[in-house]
Amino acid sequence: MTLTLTVLGTASPHPGPDRPGSGHLLRGGGAEVWVDAGFGTFAELQRHTDPARLSAVWISHLHADHSADLLAAVYGLAYGGLTPPAPIPVHAPADCARRLAAFLGRPDAGFLGGVLDFRPLHDGQVVHHGGLTLTSTAVVHDVEAYGLRAACAGRVLAYSGDSGPCAALTGLARNADLFLCEADIAEHREGERVHLTPEDAGDTARRAGVRELLVTHVGPTLTPEAATARAASAFGGPTAAAREGRTYAV
Repeated sequence: MTLTLTVLGTASPHPGPDRPGSGHLLRGGGAEVWVDAGFGTFAELQRHTDPARLSAVWISHLHADHSADLLAAVYGLAYGGLTPPAPIPVHAPADCARRLAAFLGRPDAGFLGGVLDFRPLHDGQVVHHGGLTLTSTAVVHDVEAYGLRAACAGRVLAYSGDSGPCAALTGLARNADLFLCEADIAEHREGERVHLTPEDAGDTARRAGVRELLVTHVGPTLTPEAATARAASAFGGPTAAAREGRTYAV
């Protein structure tokens, strides 16, 4: 029943050498969930599990750096011999299936029904996969976007997805054992609150009373090291940078 997080990618807004886009493998309660499918993460996923074994896919929002590798998954699952025994639930914003079908030149996603089962996200949605409970919370971004709270056997992981500072994110992270949080920007542009600075991430962690902060999705104006140091100063608790290939016990 152990809850673990394996980091597949942390890059923003595009992948770099040995640094795919946002993506994670969440394991707990007998379930395996691919959380966000950024550029290059389907390949990294295969280092850690057979994609056909996935219990679900969960997508925070439809920006390409969090969802583009669903296309790679389609090719693998539908045409590449990685066929799952039953369609894999895909919890994602409502337009996900249509966009994927349109990219493939199809009028709808019905042709993928044998491998993927699209299930639209909504605020406050709670789903169960094995002993793992996933709760989605709408957060502030420039598109429909959700954070995730995952619970298993008394342990809690909170994940910001892409979010600006907001009360919903603090509530999502409340008393979490591990808070995986973006720290994308060095500073806010006037009037724009669609991402977090490292100080925002640390302050959210402090106000939410989380046990440990894991910084991810650091953009080109920062280094992961600098972002983590700044977030740690604002949080005042254990803080680390998420690293590709590492597995963290929650």
